[in-house]
Amino acid sequence: MPRRGALPVGTLLVLLQLAFVLSPLAGCLLDPCLEITPNTTFRCTGLNISGVPDGVPNTTQSLDLSFSNLKSLGSNYFASVPELQFLDLSRCHIHTIEDNSFVDLHRLSTLVLTANSLQHLGKAAFHGLTSLKKLVLVETNRTSLSELPIGHLHTLEELNLGHNSITSLRLPKYFTNMTSLRHLSFFSNKITSISRGDLDALREGNRLNLTLVLSLNSIKSIEPGAFAGIHLAELALRSALESSMMQTSLQGLAGLQVSRLIVGAFSDRGRQQDFEGGLLNGLCQVQMEEFVLICLRGFEDDTDTLFSCVGNVSTIRLVNLGLEEISQVPVGSKVKQLECKKCGFDDVPALKLSLFKELRVLRITKNRSLKNFEQKFEGLSNLEVIDLSENRLTFSRCCSPQFQNCPNLKHLNLSFNSYIRLTGDFINVENLLYLDLQHTTLFGPGSYPVFLSLQRLIYLDISHTKTKVESQCTFCGLNSLQVLKMAGNSFADNKLANNFKNLSHLHTLDISSCKLEHVDQSTFHALSELKELNISNNKLLTFDPGVYQPLQALRVLDFSRNQLIVLLDSARETLPDSLLLLDISQNLFDCSCVYLDFLEWVKEKQELLQNKELMLCHTPSYVANVSLPRFDLSSCHISAGKISSSVVVLLFVVVLLFLVYKYYFQLYYSVVLLSGCKHYAERGDTYDAFVIHSSKDQEWVTKELVEPLEGGRPPFHLCLYYRDFLPGVPIVTNIIQEGFLSSRNVIAVISADFLESKWCSFEFDIAQSWQLVEGKAGIIMIVLENVNKELLRQRLGLSRYLRRNTYLEWKNKEISKHIFWRQLTGVLLEGKNWNHEETKLM
Repeated sequence: MPRRGALPVGTLLVLLQLAFVLSPLAGCLLDPCLEITPNTTFRCTGLNISGVPDGVPNTTQSLDLSFSNLKSLGSNYFASVPELQFLDLSRCHIHTIEDNSFVDLHRLSTLVLTANSLQHLGKAAFHGLTSLKKLVLVETNRTSLSELPIGHLHTLEELNLGHNSITSLRLPKYFTNMTSLRHLSFFSNKITSISRGDLDALREGNRLNLTLVLSLNSIKSIEPGAFAGIHLAELALRSALESSMMQTSLQGLAGLQVSRLIVGAFSDRGRQQDFEGGLLNGLCQVQMEEFVLICLRGFEDDTDTLFSCVGNVSTIRLVNLGLEEISQVPVGSKVKQLECKKCGFDDVPALKLSLFKELRVLRITKNRSLKNFEQKFEGLSNLEVIDLSENRLTFSRCCSPQFQNCPNLKHLNLSFNSYIRLTGDFINVENLLYLDLQHTTLFGPGSYPVFLSLQRLIYLDISHTKTKVESQCTFCGLNSLQVLKMAGNSFADNKLANNFKNLSHLHTLDISSCKLEHVDQSTFHALSELKELNISNNKLLTFDPGVYQPLQALRVLDFSRNQLIVLLDSARETLPDSLLLLDISQNLFDCSCVYLDFLEWVKEKQELLQNKELMLCHTPSYVANVSLPRFDLSSCHISAGKISSSVVVLLFVVVLLFLVYKYYFQLYYSVVLLSGCKHYAERGDTYDAFVIHSSKDQEWVTKELVEPLEGGRPPFHLCLYYRDFLPGVPIVTNIIQEGFLSSRNVIAVISADFLESKWCSFEFDIAQSWQLVEGKAGIIMIVLENVNKELLRQRLGLSRYLRRNTYLEWKNKEISKHIFWRQLTGVLLEGKNWNHEETKLM
């Protein structure tokens, strides 16, 4: 008997079992670290810890402890994870890093200390980091570089000191030893001036690959000579120079040699700076290969100074400028690449741009107001690439008039514009190799051969251009074409015919989303070199082997998002041996076992098939959305034992159904008879006899049997089916309940028609069963004189009954009728109960 308040022993055992089962689960739920890659990558964020979590193994190479509460890093803090290569300590409330905190991390290449208010750094805080390449000290409360103990990090390639409070750019002497440094960022600090000597550490050694980021500072002045003799890969000065002092500050860059110089502002920094005449004059003494001017406004009509000091630059990028016109181009300009992105042009400034005689690449993109192409490019003999994409251009004649005397133009991009009419006139640009017109409404292609003169074109993209291919010669003339992209268009009658007959060198063909319903046998006959075919997102029902058989060089085939239910054996055998990638996902696959060979093939071709996770069963409904690669093939393999059992059960069911069909009335009678016998004592004898006869003998029965018996003295009450059966009740039920169970006797009128009637035979069989159940001789047989005796003998059951029992014969003679009625009435009188009326009649 347990004491009050104690748990019963059974309950304790159950609780112990639950604790044993749930303890591993609880351990998983409470584990502070998420294992990203087994044994090597762990994420342990938001913890209140004082060291590396116990669950992190010594094989860990990448560890994320961000948003934890570490506070202070002591000596040998990470001794338990010596294989670390990446360590993220962002926002860990670290204020102190003592000497030798990272001493054991000889393989660490990236250390992130973002958003920690570092108040104390030991002189040997970063000792031991002999392989460190990237150090992130963003938002770490740094005010100067002299206090940073990083002079020994000779392998360091990137140092990010963004979002601190550094006021001086004077680089400590230890920077001369950091010869591997490639990226130095002072983004968003408080540098106000750059003096001569601040960058002396960069003059020693070859620093051609260093990127210096000074964006988002408030530099009011750059002392002349501060950048003299400095070699940089990139100098970023976005929102770094005070607008009022920008021209003067740029003069301080004199003597700088830089591969890319970025000047301008950020679009989200409030009102953008205005461009003033002579603003870029300070760049005349700067040697640079690429100049980027970004996010300036306020350009006046007279912008002649824009290119004054950058005319010798190889590449100029003008981004997000309120520039409506191109300024005067210096004579002898050496500009080879010019980009105008998000500027304010209304018309393509072809005349001014034609003065850049050395121009090879021209890009004018993403200009929302650029709609017209009225001017013409002239005399740009070196021009090879023109990109006018993502504007709103509309012009009615393309493309020879716009590009006069541009014989070397090879790349023309007019994609993502409004409307272009192709007239077939490419005389001035017949050397084109690449033509991109995608997502621009086109008029011309599909109706007649507009590309006849582009014999050298190797790349054509007219995807989503509302083109309907109706002409068999749509691509005539493109004999060198290697890439054709036609996605999102349509073909006449949604059918691919012999549309590619002259594209014998085609390597890539994209006809996805073209509403295709049929592909002719001859469609790909000429494409023996085709390597990539995308025919996805159409309405194709089958993969006809004869259609794709010529593509023996094919490597990539995308047949996804069609209405394919199976890839038949003949189709799979047609797939070329060169095929490396096949995508048949998102089709309407039938996973019935009749296609077991296909389902097994999917299992075997895991490396060939792409997007396997999107290969789902569509039918039958009970396996809908089941993955084909994971389909349980065993469900289609039936054992011999199961087959034998199924056959035996099936045979038994067939035999049972046959017996039920053959003896349906007998079975039904037995059920009704047994149920009727239970109530027989309550029913009583309603009729003196139930008459069984053929419907063809009804006249004889009425005149010769019913009228004499029911109208004579004594009167007898007979049960006749056409008169006494209850309507709306099954006939078998009427025969048994209203006929046999309610009558003292049964009169069977045997005639030739009786012998041929199945219903009469059925009723006679029931009568014999009734006689057996009741245990009395109640069947009165009347054989009419016209019965064929030979036919009677063929009815074995009836003939046998007549041989064993007395029966009455009806003969149309007076003496025979007299004997017949005396015998019949005698039988019917036996056992009859007389009521009062019948007694008076007697």
